[in-house]
Amino acid sequence: MSTEFDVIVIGAGPAGYHAAIRAAQLGFSTACINKMQDKAGEPVMGGTCLNWGCIPSKALLDASHKFHEAQHQFADLGIKVTGVSADVPRMIARKDEVVKGLTGGVSALFQGNGVTVLPGTGRLHANCQVAYQPFTGEEQMLQGKHVILAPGSVPVEIPPAPLTDDVVVDSTGALEFTDAPARLGVIGAGVIGLELGSVWNRLGSEVVVLEALDEFLPMADQRVSRDAQRIMKGQGLDIRLGARVTATEVRGRGKKRTVMVTYQDKDAEHQLEFDRLIVAVGRRPYTEGLLAADAGVNLDERGFLYVNDLCQTDAPNVYAVGDVVRGPMLAHKGMEEGVMVAERIAGHKPLVNYETVPSVIYTHPEIAWVGRTEQELKAAGENYRVGTFPFAANGRALAANETEGMVKLIADAETDRILGVHVLGAQASEIVAQAVISMEFDASAEDLGLIMFAHPTLSEGVHEAALGASGHAIHMVNRPQRK
Repeated sequence: MSTEFDVIVIGAGPAGYHAAIRAAQLGFSTACINKMQDKAGEPVMGGTCLNWGCIPSKALLDASHKFHEAQHQFADLGIKVTGVSADVPRMIARKDEVVKGLTGGVSALFQGNGVTVLPGTGRLHANCQVAYQPFTGEEQMLQGKHVILAPGSVPVEIPPAPLTDDVVVDSTGALEFTDAPARLGVIGAGVIGLELGSVWNRLGSEVVVLEALDEFLPMADQRVSRDAQRIMKGQGLDIRLGARVTATEVRGRGKKRTVMVTYQDKDAEHQLEFDRLIVAVGRRPYTEGLLAADAGVNLDERGFLYVNDLCQTDAPNVYAVGDVVRGPMLAHKGMEEGVMVAERIAGHKPLVNYETVPSVIYTHPEIAWVGRTEQELKAAGENYRVGTFPFAANGRALAANETEGMVKLIADAETDRILGVHVLGAQASEIVAQAVISMEFDASAEDLGLIMFAHPTLSEGVHEAALGASGHAIHMVNRPQRK
């Protein structure tokens, strides 16, 4: 094996494998060090996203939603179904099949593009030297002209709730349940907690979500988060805000084990007993063993690798991308950073526009947004206009029995430039892409209002919200809101 490469990538998650493939496409000799292993101890590509995050969770979210539809919504459409039941082991098996297909696809892409895969761990030293420790064999020193660090992130653990076998689990363990627990506790009402809580709620669990913050989804637009909380409550999720978990105790033995959770709210201390507990309080950058003392890469006060806008670290020719650097911990953000760095190394001049990074919560209805929220603009004292359109007034949503939610568009009061778009509803993850494209080209609300949208579609909600920002919405009375 060669020990010299033009580009060495540490990490094969979305950020790392995109960087490695693009670097190889640009003609660089490229190696990718990957420490991920599957249940059998075999090397596996794709990082947390493909193996234990984005993809497997969506497989279970979609399966559980279809089950819930068959149980509770098909009758509204004139479809009679009896005896519907959930085969949870089959759902888990299918999830694993989807994951295997995609991770195998990444391996094939590496092979097809000539990326050298190195199973094991890597530690950065000075002058772009990387100590590579294979899973079997002796450590080797590799020399790169450029190094891209993409080690990813891991779930945050909290002292009051230490992980315990399959009783107290993190997001990875929550994707491996072989049955729906009768009583399920979730610590954290963020993206992961709400998605996992939704899965098991649909499959029959009584779910209580304990959130330490007093506000629900504070990173989302307040109108959207308020409506989403109401809808989720109606679906059966018991979301308790201002509930800080102070202790947990696993009781019993074997399959009869339960976990007693103690939490504090503004009124008093409370206790709840669950069959299983999911700890979903966020993720942290994974940097253990990544940097030698002479690496020259600095960390910020939160433990992220310090980089500039081009993902350059303080060490010459060393870059960092993905969850380990500033910005939202989103796979698509890491993917674009990885590609940008590879192209920058080749002398091209791409940039990642951090103002147009979309965010999605894959509950049902979905929640998606891009740009700034109304509360952010209000706090900054900026003048803006708001246009909203409910899916209850959308023909396609009515036909599909998907009337919950809305589209909200915020535009600058003077320039009409789109500042943010927020969607709560079916296919919000797809609809928000239209807003991302529009904002990437600095579109105005008027631009969107002049574009022809197919009828009937859910996307017409974007069109109507854009028209509404100027008081021109056709399908509802909507005066412009000037702030």
